[in-house]
Amino acid sequence: MKITALLVLKSNQDGSDSIILANASDVSHYGYFQRSTVKEFIVFVGRTVAKRTPPSQRQSVQHEEYKVHSYNRNGLCAVGFMDDHYPVRSAFSLLNQVLDEYQKNFGDSWKAARADSTQQWPYLNEALVKFQDPAEADKLLKIQRELDETKIILHKTIDSVLARGEKLDSLVEKSSDLSAASQMFYKQAKKTNQCCTIL
Repeated sequence: MKITALLVLKSNQDGSDSIILANASDVSHYGYFQRSTVKEFIVFVGRTVAKRTPPSQRQSVQHEEYKVHSYNRNGLCAVGFMDDHYPVRSAFSLLNQVLDEYQKNFGDSWKAARADSTQQWPYLNEALVKFQDPAEADKLLKIQRELDETKIILHKTIDSVLARGEKLDSLVEKSSDLSAASQMFYKQAKKTNQCCTIL
């Protein structure tokens, strides 16, 4: 899973080209001589997708093994270039966070923009690195991953926890923690369950 680029754009309602407010990309996995072309392609596709994303809408565009996700929040648009394996919910959660952070830092100053910004926005570069792991963008995915790890541990049976060669039956008989009634209950339950498993 890889994020190649994140862009923040002003999407013009009059149909003119979108204006780039912030741009961060990682094209290091491309050949050295291809990098400038890839960056130009990212800008071109980012503008095109932002221009064609209606206000208050989200959309994903598939191109070969990449997806371009776009979220237009009333003219302020975030665009992300991810590979096909990056979860869609995590992508839109990331774009939402980027827009929140942009508005927190710059307010409504983006509405007055008339030309592309060449000034770097450090948060976007940090987000490009931090959110390579989709669980960082999507709290639910992170929780689900932790639950899956816990579930793997819980799937171990009591027999696998016991030392080699040790049987649960012999531990029950040796235990001083269990009363005679509890030991009898365990033996009866085991006999009853054996009867049912034969059927």
